[in-house]
Amino acid sequence: MLTKRIIPCLDVKDGRVVKGVSFVNLRDAGDPVAVAMVYDREGADELCFLDITASHENRKTIIDVVERTAASVFMPVTVGGGVRTLDDIRNLLNAGADKVSINTAAVERPDFVKEAAERFGTQCIVVAIDAKRGAQPASWEVFTHGGRKPTGINAVAWAHRMERYGAGEILLTSMDEDGQQRGYDLGLTAAIAQRVSVPVIASGGVGTLEHLYDGLVKGKADAVLAASIFHFRTYTIPQAKAYLRDRGVPVREEPAGQVE
Repeated sequence: MLTKRIIPCLDVKDGRVVKGVSFVNLRDAGDPVAVAMVYDREGADELCFLDITASHENRKTIIDVVERTAASVFMPVTVGGGVRTLDDIRNLLNAGADKVSINTAAVERPDFVKEAAERFGTQCIVVAIDAKRGAQPASWEVFTHGGRKPTGINAVAWAHRMERYGAGEILLTSMDEDGQQRGYDLGLTAAIAQRVSVPVIASGGVGTLEHLYDGLVKGKADAVLAASIFHFRTYTIPQAKAYLRDRGVPVREEPAGQVE
């Protein structure tokens, strides 16, 4: 059975890790390189690095921070924020990223995802979807520009289309639950996980270890992403893995000798 992944997320603004509620009211959470090294030592399966204002501010991801982070850890790193061209992807991969996340540019020009997958391989192309509940039951709308701009696009249909265009993974964030610590939007996560065959990473809303379990089991996600509970040390990666393991969820072992 495939193991489930635990992925801390570094939302980065002006070179610092930040965390907010529903994409606003950002709070400083430290230096990205230092934070990444802690997660690497603790046995995180991957790291997600998102330059959260790059698209809104119409600039490229902070390459030097990506380079320093990737050089300091051994786990795979996914980087997103301001990715608009094939050269952007190449530069991030050259800087040490293992995967590149595309959000706003995919909505503005869907063929960009297809071109990226053909050039670099589906295994390193992640499509990030920021979704918000719609007026109708069981409907969610895609937002872009760091959650600032509605698109009118149905999130479930969009995930399926992006899979067909070559996305190797879907990074799915509930804007309604982001930072609320009430748990993932399980309806959204399950709807998309059942619609696509590529891995789905659940994001937005973790406050307890049970929320991680629910995202994987009830939400049917392949991986769970969290920020606040790890950044502010409510829980550690080893504690999260021990909890999931005790409840029968297959996870990778943390590094030998790791102290919780």
